[in-house]
Amino acid sequence: MTIVKWSPMKELDEMKRDMERLFDEVFDPANRRPRRWWPKPSESVFIAPNIDMYDRKGEIVIKAELPGIEKENIDLSITKDSVVLKGEIKKEEETKEENYYLCERVSGKFTRAIDIPAEIDAEKVKATFKNGVLEIVLPKKEQLKPTEIKIEAS
Repeated sequence: MTIVKWSPMKELDEMKRDMERLFDEVFDPANRRPRRWWPKPSESVFIAPNIDMYDRKGEIVIKAELPGIEKENIDLSITKDSVVLKGEIKKEEETKEENYYLCERVSGKFTRAIDIPAEIDAEKVKATFKNGVLEIVLPKKEQLKPTEIKIEAS
């Protein structure tokens, strides 16, 4: 092992070079290095469907984007405080990796657990699937409303 003397000036020069390269890439597209944002078809990917969750007149609504998935490939379960969404996105056709120019679509199994912000009535939950969007309607449990109690004088 060789001992190298540490030089703060050398590190500053490297940082300056990195910053110049960064600014060159930002302001001059011709200098940009090609980047691969998506994995190769053979690489595994973490898949999680995008969701919206909102409150609507005494119920919580969850909408999950599940494009390209058949209704039969979706598994939905509800616990006391969460909704668990499982499924699988399958590729339609098999193409050899070397024939790809670009591969942005992903495939594989996914699981997404969504915490519920209120107590719900599990027996009244409804789910519909239309145009690649799963809508889950979770009715809230009736909360005890405060009642006024008159105190009698004795």
